[in-house]
Amino acid sequence: MKKILLLLANGFEAYEASVFTDVLGWNQLEGDGSTVVVTAGLHKELKATWNFCVTPEKLLMDLNLDEFDALAIPGGFEEADFYDDAFSEQFGTVIRHFNDQHKPIASICVAALAVAHSGVLKERRATTYNHPTSQRLAQLATYGVAISKDRIVVDDNIITSANPSTAMEVAFTLLEMLTSSDNTEKIKDLMGY
Repeated sequence: MKKILLLLANGFEAYEASVFTDVLGWNQLEGDGSTVVVTAGLHKELKATWNFCVTPEKLLMDLNLDEFDALAIPGGFEEADFYDDAFSEQFGTVIRHFNDQHKPIASICVAALAVAHSGVLKERRATTYNHPTSQRLAQLATYGVAISKDRIVVDDNIITSANPSTAMEVAFTLLEMLTSSDNTEKIKDLMGY
């Protein structure tokens, strides 16, 4: 069984988190059955964007990171205090651990900024929220990242993406990294993609 840590910061986007639970959950029931998602955060209750409250299964401090095979991080909103948790040393330690072990790290939208803040994206290709009115790509560049304007960027073990519309594609990309292209195509078909 492959365990995926779904790392949730206060202010995360519920939609961006749900794609991981749905795609990997579909795989658990209808695919090769090899994936299970565990949600964790720094707080016993997390408030997502738009005041949607979530109780993570585990607190980050109670986890043995070596038990996990991949990391998934949804983005969020600054106005909902996303970066307070996402830029914390605890999040950085988790991200560096997965990178040091060369395990997949999947981030959606501005979660790429948390990955970059940890230091693991320096001199690597990545993207983040890229709307013409946003300065997030410029912010990502300040971490020494080779900026891409592609919708999804895979640089070795790290997946970054340009906006919330890429969320399902990121989840499918992670599933393929953890299983196979044939299995991923089966899940896409069953889910209507």
